[in-house]
Amino acid sequence: MKKTIVLVVLFIFPLVAYLFFASGVNQFGRLPVLTEKISDVSTLDPGTTFKDKITILGFLGSDLEYKKGNAFNLNQKIYKPFYEFNDFQMVMLVPDGTQDKVEDLKKDLGALVDISKWKFVFAPEKEITRVFNSLETDLELDAQLGTPYVFIIDKEMKLRGRTDDEDEDEGVKYGFNTISVAELNNKMEDDVKVILAEYRLALKKNNADRQK
Repeated sequence: MKKTIVLVVLFIFPLVAYLFFASGVNQFGRLPVLTEKISDVSTLDPGTTFKDKITILGFLGSDLEYKKGNAFNLNQKIYKPFYEFNDFQMVMLVPDGTQDKVEDLKKDLGALVDISKWKFVFAPEKEITRVFNSLETDLELDAQLGTPYVFIIDKEMKLRGRTDDEDEDEGVKYGFNTISVAELNNKMEDDVKVILAEYRLALKKNNADRQK
């Protein structure tokens, strides 16, 4: 009897646990859609688009010298672990006239990692506001057209986030605060993993269907 119990604990229980969590990924491992379709940046920069990309979207504003810490946090905690994945990119909207500041920032970021997937799109105030408003969040841009929050955009140009976040008053989390390393580590990194896994599972299923 004892041997049977030991065998169940050693072999059967881990198998049941694996099947449970594996099915959980398929059924529940999807990041909720918060906004169906946002404005693409391809109208501002033909070489950059949200379509068919997993995008981290940010609005740095004109006071980049004060946002370097935010960018470094994002670079180390989110960009560095994921930039080698296909179709992953960072897109930062910045006001026209900040080109020199952006070049300085890129030099600093590039000292730590290959930043070829950091995309900076320069635009007038009206266009930056238009793209931001299309996210339909409860957040606002500051007077410099910036925000510390960044957003996850999927390949269909939909805003992804959380509908049941324990730290939000209404449970909805539209963006992630780059000032907080803890939030990037404990929340945003997990959510980026979820959406990458979602697309990998979809790709595997499509490949399997083609082979039938």
